[in-house]
Amino acid sequence: MERGGLWGLMFSFAGLLLLPYSAVLSVLGIVQGARARKKAKSRGTQAPGSLASIIVGIVGILWALVISAALAVFSDELRAYSECTARAHTVSAQEKCDDAYFEAISERFPDQPWVRELLESGRAQP
Repeated sequence: MERGGLWGLMFSFAGLLLLPYSAVLSVLGIVQGARARKKAKSRGTQAPGSLASIIVGIVGILWALVISAALAVFSDELRAYSECTARAHTVSAQEKCDDAYFEAISERFPDQPWVRELLESGRAQP
């Protein structure tokens, strides 16, 4: 029994959880799963977790692409929000930062009222 598939599965799951290293860990999971699968076939045994590590690794790569695209698209808004919250020392100042952030995101999608509703529904209500 080849155990490399389980290592690949651990790498792939770590890729889903550790966003800065998502793509690298997911690729490692895919490679480890593929190697384990190949080695197991040549020996006539099984490699538990190898197929799962490949699938989870692909999901991890897609997740990394989505997060990277979102950060690229909303970088100006996120930068402004970060600077605002760094200066906010009171709850009311933080709420103003939140409102400015939600407004900036809503301006990106002026013809989509559901965006504002989605942003508002995710806010914590006192």
